[in-house]
Amino acid sequence: MAEFGALFERARNSPEPGDATACALATASADGTPSVRMVLLKGFDDRGFVFYTNYGSRKAQDIEENPRAALCFHWISIKQQVRVEGSVERVSEEESDIYFASRGRLSRLGAWASKQSQPLASRGDLLRRFAAVELRYPVGPVPRPQFWGGYRLRPERIEFWSNKSHRLHDRRVFSRSGEGWTVRRLYP
Repeated sequence: MAEFGALFERARNSPEPGDATACALATASADGTPSVRMVLLKGFDDRGFVFYTNYGSRKAQDIEENPRAALCFHWISIKQQVRVEGSVERVSEEESDIYFASRGRLSRLGAWASKQSQPLASRGDLLRRFAAVELRYPVGPVPRPQFWGGYRLRPERIEFWSNKSHRLHDRRVFSRSGEGWTVRRLYP
């Protein structure tokens, strides 16, 4: 995790445009149907990688049916890629409340208005739902909806890929082994 943190800081401080928190999240349903989408990393520590969503979304449904997932960070600005695989669990309600409170007011209202991943007849319907939520919470705090919160991917495998000349890339894989990690190199 220390190595990931160092790369993340390099990507975040790169002068080239890009969002270092953007990563691809791959999940699979109970029957193994894969799905991948971009999410934003909202935190990481020795316990794992955290992202947030509506618990009714497709990603959340996949995770509830099959609590394993993968993340892929591709930081072209620093010529690095990190792949993470592991189990997924919900973060505590307290962690979700703290992060939700840190979001902008309109984003908090938007979380209430969206039935993420559900069919939507028209954009107008979404805007009407948003207006109704604005009326419900005209001032003051906007509480976190119980259908919205975070997940933590607990890494079991982390691969660091560094772009090198002549396609002789450097690949190292860390695999969880008991309380520690084993590391090995892979051919590019």
